[in-house]
Amino acid sequence: MLDNFKEVVVESPVDVIIRQINQLLSTGQLKAGDKLPSERKLSEKLGVGRTYVRDAIKKLEFYGILKTVPQSGTVVASLSSNGLERLMGEILKLDTTSFFSLVETRVIIETNAVKLAAQRKSDEDIAELERRLNAFNEKAINRVSAVEEDFMFHLKIAEMSKNPVLKSLLMILIPDILADYTKYDVCRNLSNKTMAEHQLIFEHIKGGNADSASVIMQEHLRNVLEYARNHSTTK
Repeated sequence: MLDNFKEVVVESPVDVIIRQINQLLSTGQLKAGDKLPSERKLSEKLGVGRTYVRDAIKKLEFYGILKTVPQSGTVVASLSSNGLERLMGEILKLDTTSFFSLVETRVIIETNAVKLAAQRKSDEDIAELERRLNAFNEKAINRVSAVEEDFMFHLKIAEMSKNPVLKSLLMILIPDILADYTKYDVCRNLSNKTMAEHQLIFEHIKGGNADSASVIMQEHLRNVLEYARNHSTTK
């Protein structure tokens, strides 16, 4: 009898927002050139935090569904209805992406981004990366969940690559990865090891040691990748 039951799938707020926009596009209530309400108004209407609205918009901007026009706001891109539907279909396929696929993609992005970060860093970048490193350490030492601080550290490294596409790709993955990290309790008992590896990554970036930084980043994410390989299921 138990085999007849299926896992209850709870969509993230970002997925729900994307599906609502997709529905509005499909029914013609949103057309190319139409302007979306502000993040604040959408947040109030949808009953979710502005971060979720912002993440959904960024994901759709990356795929060219939406675009931000200076002093005008966010508008629907000028694509054919068929083109919009096709792109939306591809984005929504991410909803069933396995945890392992997400983490594997993260490894590919970050092992390359950290090389560029070591080569292209500025003094201001290093100061900000150290601030984020300390923010993570403060919580980790006190055994407080520091998942968001962890990702902010990694996101800064992607930003330091000076390649906006790498940063955008990581930002697209982060909401789904964060949800799975919580679901699979990935960060439990990893604080001390994570702090040590973060410190090494920081030092290699600061010293301009691109290859060494990449090696440590790969080692840093290897345990998570193996964990994902063993626990991944479709969402």
